[in-house]
Parts: sequence; structure tokens; C-alpha cells
Amino acid sequence: MKLSIVIPLFNEEAVIGTTYSRVSEMLAGLTSQNLISDFELLFVDDGSRDRSLQILRTLALESPRVKVVSLSRNFGHQRALAAGLLHASGDAIVSLDADLQDPPELVPEMIGHYRKGRDIVYAVRTLREKDTFFKRATARFFYRMMQTMGVDLIYDHADYRLISRRVVEAFRSIRETNIFLRGIFPYLGFDQEIVYYERQERHAGDTKYPLGKMLSFAWEGITSFSNVPLRLASLTGLVISCASLALVVWALYEKFAGRTVPGWTSTVIPLFFIGGLNILFLGLIGEYIGKIYMEVKGRPLFFVKETHNLADASRSETGPRHTDASH
Repeated sequence: MKLSIVIPLFNEEAVIGTTYSRVSEMLAGLTSQNLISDFELLFVDDGSRDRSLQILRTLALESPRVKVVSLSRNFGHQRALAAGLLHASGDAIVSLDADLQDPPELVPEMIGHYRKGRDIVYAVRTLREKDTFFKRATARFFYRMMQTMGVDLIYDHADYRLISRRVVEAFRSIRETNIFLRGIFPYLGFDQEIVYYERQERHAGDTKYPLGKMLSFAWEGITSFSNVPLRLASLTGLVISCASLALVVWALYEKFAGRTVPGWTSTVIPLFFIGGLNILFLGLIGEYIGKIYMEVKGRPLFFVKETHNLADASRSETGPRHTDASH
């Protein structure tokens, strides 16, 4: 069994060395126990502007098992992770962030479930005590909202998972430009298992998911996997229409009863309210139209600038759209 560890990163020069050492130690242990026969450590540089790529080039020169895919610019975590999965050659692939908040030492347990026939093993956080109250509250709200909208998500699972080769091949057939991997893998089905762990503090460097990016990521997930917001727009329109009809009946009753409606408030407030809702829902519909626009154009998910120690750098041409300009 060959194992691939895929690590997407962006501006992580402060932690790459430590990440490489811990993952290499874990892989050496797996090899000595004959749990795996071979492995590769595949880093995906998502257009870093620091010394991350130079460090990765050095690691690739030192070991042929270190593979590097460098993207032409910053395409975002989800697309960088997809690039790594599509270039990985292992029988099982583990995706791991470079910041060491998700411990590599959990991989042996994940492999144990893989050997029992599980195609996907999700790593789920047990506690979020190290997160701020705001982050914990918004995360819970996000997962519950997604589940309410009918999106199949693993609660408190990020992107730390093991997937089998046949799951990768199934993912290769996905043709979406707007990808949300936390929703795609549960959607694919296959036998799955969950393992639990306590998330650690970031080893070094700064978070790459500030509030703005977290909100954008959440919105991407909602609009990529659910049309419930559009249905809510229709339902709200129906409710307002019924309320407006009731208001008309009331106004006619008041007129025929000889009572008049005083002032302009009763006219202006409904106009403002309905006008605001119109703008809100036009924007919502515009978001979905924008996604359709991006999908129809069919632009690649990412562009590969260079690769290191990858004999077959074009192996993902049949998968989700991308362009490989490696050398």
C-alpha cells in the first residue's frame, strides 16, 4: 500500500520545516511497522509570496519522496487541495494542513479504518476550547444551517481526511468550478468512518482564514450545495403577497366604513420594506446567476507553474478542469 500525504500551503515558511519533520517521523513509523510499503509527501504551494516555495524546492532536492506542485497564483485553499489530490499517486491519500493544528499522529488510526474497508475516514474535532467564543458560535451556526438546508456535512470536520484511490477517481469526474470539498466527499457516498481528535494551537505563523475569508467560505458552501435560499426568497415573496392582500382588504374595509388611514406612514413603510426585500433577493438571485456564469465559462480550477519529483505531472487532465504548465 502506497500512502500520499497532501499538504496545501500559503505563506507558511515559518512552519514547513517542523511539519516536514513530524510527518516524516510518522511515515517512518508506519513503514517500520509494515503498515505501508511506500509513501510520498506532496506539498502544494498556493502562490506563496514568502520563502515557502524555495524551502519546498530544497526539500524536493533532498528526497525524491517529497513532491511539489506550485500553482501560478493564489487560487484558494480548496482549489490547492484539489490540485494535490489530483496529482497524488497513492492507494490512500491523506489531506493535512501545514499549520499542525491537526496532528499527523492520527494517520495510523485512519489507516487502520482504511484497511478495514473504509473509503473515507473523517477526522473530527472533539473540543473547540482553544477557539474564541465567536468562532465556536459561528461554526456551530454554520454547520446547523447547512444541515437544515439539506447539505450532508460532517459536523466539526475541516479538511483532515483519508480517502481511497477510488474516491479520488470519483472526485476526478466532478466538473464544478465552485468547489466545496467538505460537501463534495459526503455527497460521493462510499463507506466512511469518523475518528476524533483534539485540535492544537497553530505551531507558527498567522491564520490564513480571517473573518472575511471564513464568511466567504461559508457562503460558497451554502450556494454550492443548496438552493434553499432561493426557495426562501420565493416563500418570503408569497408571505409578503398574502400580507399585502390582507392590507388591501383592511384598507377597503376602512374606506367603506368611513374611516381614513391617517398620515403617510402606512404607505411609505411598506414601500421601503418591500423595496428592500426586492433588492436583497435580486442580489441573492444574482449570486446564483454568477455561479452559473462561472460554471458555463469552464475555466480551469488552477494553473500549475512548476512541479518537482512528479514524473507524470499531467495525470489530472481527465479530472476537474485545470491547466498544467509545469517544467
